[in-house]
Order: sequence, then C-alpha cells, then structure tokens
Amino acid sequence: MAKELGFFGKTAKFFKSVKSELKKVNWPNKEEITSNTLVVIVTVIALISFIGLIDLALANIITPLIS
Repeated sequence: MAKELGFFGKTAKFFKSVKSELKKVNWPNKEEITSNTLVVIVTVIALISFIGLIDLALANIITPLIS
C-alpha cells in the first residue's frame, strides 16, 4: 500500500511535476514573438476600425429617427 503524503509532500510533488512539465514547453523565439505580436496589433486595429464604422453608421441611421 502506498504511503500517504502529507501537505508538504504533496506540495513538493506538485512543484516537481510543474518543473517537469515546463521543461516540455516549446517556448517561442524572438522572431515568433515579434510576428505574433504584430498579428495581434493589426487584428485589434482592424476590429476597432470595423466596430467604429458600424457604430458610426448605426448612430447616423438611428439619430434622425429619435430626434
């Protein structure tokens, strides 16, 4: 029968597992981070522009109806 671990034993086992899993992570290099950041910035700008245009169009359509 397996010996039951106490609080500190479970905590140590958890951190050993975390360390083991972090060694398996495929960390991105600088070029990948830069290109992914650029994609995110361009996407956010595009979405802001699209939502802003839709908001402006709807405001111009609805404002005369309620005035």
